[in-house]
Amino acid sequence: MTQANETTMIDVKTLAAWLKSGEADLYDVREVMEFEAARIPGSTLVPLSTFDPSAVDTNSSRKLVFHCKSGVRCGMATELMRAAGFEGPIFRLEGGILAWNAGGGNIQPGKT
Repeated sequence: MTQANETTMIDVKTLAAWLKSGEADLYDVREVMEFEAARIPGSTLVPLSTFDPSAVDTNSSRKLVFHCKSGVRCGMATELMRAAGFEGPIFRLEGGILAWNAGGGNIQPGKT
């Protein structure tokens, strides 16, 4: 079980299962142009360049998951959430949307 203040990397299969069952809130921290080109269905855009922790629903009972292109920027978003005082568990998609695509995950054009 994940503890408070713990950040855990998850793989594509785990995220796919969580999204299918409605267990996760997925936040995409890439930039607007990246999101418009391709996004993981169900993700919410919160660009790292203008990241505001208050834009993330921290009152949800679902798992909080961040993703980016390859897995780096979502780590920075996690650090910003911690600096803002968020103490709950955070999950990061290992390999980002590149891994999602390579693993056969559905990608669609985004809308901002």
